[in-house]
Amino acid sequence: MSGFHHHHHGHDHEHEHHDHADHSIRALRLALIVTGIFLVVEFVGGWLSNSLALLSDAGHMLTDVGGLLLGLFAAWISRRPPSQTMSFGYHRAEILGALLSGLSIWALAGVLVFEAVQRVQSPTEVQGSIVIAVAAAGLLVNLFSLQVLHRDQEHSLNVRGAYLHVLADALGSVGALVAGVLVTWKGWFWVDPAITFVLAALMLAGSWTLIRDSVAILMESTPRGVDPVRLKAALQALPGVTEVHDLHVWTVGSRRLAMSAHLVSSQAEEALEAAHDLLEHEFGIRHSTFQIEHPERFRSERCYDCT
Repeated sequence: MSGFHHHHHGHDHEHEHHDHADHSIRALRLALIVTGIFLVVEFVGGWLSNSLALLSDAGHMLTDVGGLLLGLFAAWISRRPPSQTMSFGYHRAEILGALLSGLSIWALAGVLVFEAVQRVQSPTEVQGSIVIAVAAAGLLVNLFSLQVLHRDQEHSLNVRGAYLHVLADALGSVGALVAGVLVTWKGWFWVDPAITFVLAALMLAGSWTLIRDSVAILMESTPRGVDPVRLKAALQALPGVTEVHDLHVWTVGSRRLAMSAHLVSSQAEEALEAAHDLLEHEFGIRHSTFQIEHPERFRSERCYDCT
């Protein structure tokens, strides 16, 4: 009975998760289409007018397209059903996508700094008005994408990776606007590299939590928001359970928690039923595996160092 009861809830959860996945795929796709169209327009415009400003902004847009494509690809793979060899399914694809996204933002920050240093050494004449117009148009496209992705980036690390790519580019456009205005108006050529350094620092800081969270999930750390001490105490307080050990809680993928534990109890059925209910309603953990051990047998072969 308890097995069936447990499975049924997992099924409802699948639907809810697929709705999130569908929504984030739609959001990523829309942002990708708009950014892609703008990228092509910029590239063609830059090539025809021989404008470096346009081409370099197209280069930045290309990194957004890369980030969005990576996010879309990871979201798409994560929807594949579990198989014999991938028993948890492919949910971790999203976490890997988020990690790659975060690392690529760090690489981009490095490239930006490198470009800025080169500009300091040999300052290029900045075509103020073109730069301002391009940056303004690019900023509008980025703001549209941010709006589209905003809801999903709270649920999915993968979408947050793509979101941060676009956000970095939006900040870059703001920086280019400010630099363009100041260079045209005051002739301050140093503003451009200075803003780039600040932007690179923001990119590193902004993607740090993304990298930290994805690495934590890949390392099977206890999910944030789950207190293992409280969880163990709650399980130990269940009727008929005398001991809880080998407790593990981890994250399979975005907002999917799993846990396993050994329970010492003389009433296996009741303990299992109560444990599944407790986990689902108190802790929001829907995938749980318990090993029930009988008190007498457990006492005789007890290991004192197991927690």
